[in-house]
Amino acid sequence: MKNVYITAIAATLPNEPVSNDDMESVLGQAGEQPSRARRVILKSNKIRNRYYAIDPKTGEPTHTNAELTAEAIKALGAPYAEELDCLVCGTSMPDQLMPNHAVMVHGELANPPCEVVATAGVCLAGMSALKYGWMAVATGQHKRVVSTGSEVASAVMRGKLFEPETAAALDTLEKKPEVAFDKDFLRWMLSDGAGAVALEPTPAKEGLSLRVDWIEIRSFANQLDACMYAGARKREDGSLESWKDLPHETWLEESTFAVKQDVRLLNENIIPTTIEQYLPELIEKYQITADDIDWFLPHYSSGYFRERVYEGMKNGGMEIPFERWATNLPEKGNTGSASIYIMIEELFHSGKLEVGQKLLCWVPESGRFSSSFMLLTVCDARAES
Repeated sequence: MKNVYITAIAATLPNEPVSNDDMESVLGQAGEQPSRARRVILKSNKIRNRYYAIDPKTGEPTHTNAELTAEAIKALGAPYAEELDCLVCGTSMPDQLMPNHAVMVHGELANPPCEVVATAGVCLAGMSALKYGWMAVATGQHKRVVSTGSEVASAVMRGKLFEPETAAALDTLEKKPEVAFDKDFLRWMLSDGAGAVALEPTPAKEGLSLRVDWIEIRSFANQLDACMYAGARKREDGSLESWKDLPHETWLEESTFAVKQDVRLLNENIIPTTIEQYLPELIEKYQITADDIDWFLPHYSSGYFRERVYEGMKNGGMEIPFERWATNLPEKGNTGSASIYIMIEELFHSGKLEVGQKLLCWVPESGRFSSSFMLLTVCDARAES
């Protein structure tokens, strides 16, 4: 297996940041009255700014998912957008059911023919794309791969697509803020963005690179029902009924294509499963300790989970103090499969990294409970020669 290096990384966030006070005017109201839930949700999730691919004046889309992804790739600079052997694109919500997201991005780039792969899922779609690219270079299949993660969640978050909030839902929300993850309330959580990395078998000739030491991904779908879903109705027994089997009128009446989460299932299982059950295996396999980690980059959807992630890592055998965390949820929002790219990009260009430092990245997915960890080492051409 060859060494693999992230030699370039870029992120694209659409338009200007949207503050908490401006969210509803950009997304639009669900019903005739302003949302009474927004304040409660934002207090819990600790997000102050986010980005939407929406024109704030007209309410119309400014980017498709494919367009935003292509912008991130172009931001890598020459020669990555024009001369690549393989393009791997991950997203939870492509612009269409078919063809796949990656071929649409390839069409936007208009670069020469190459291998093109799309990875599906929810938050893990971006990490899966990165792992495919890493493996393609490590095995010698390709010499230059670009992997991406992207989301344009705002396309399905506009107010006109949702039922007005009910008094019962609001009463529950006041008592249990985790209800912020259910259906309409996810509007105040999700945001848009795209990130891209270039993967090559040698580090960049100038400046820093990130050596990909390993990427591990694990599904726990054999243990748990689906938790985060869209395009389906959840039955009483926990199984999903596909949109294809529902009457057309139900699609609108029940907001079938809106993103939903089973809050009880999420709260009970996301930390015990994706960290506490999984992390000890990786500690044993790679013989790593918290002292080995200089930076921890965790993807969590809400500030509500910050302390719980810390406790989960501690229980899993790796207590990493907050001063070694690198997160940007409050200012960049929850960008799903793009988030790990956007976090790495911000840290990479911060001037804080030094040769030899190690970055541990963690991305969970509540879709049907999956988890991924990735270890990166900061290096340069001299250190790797």
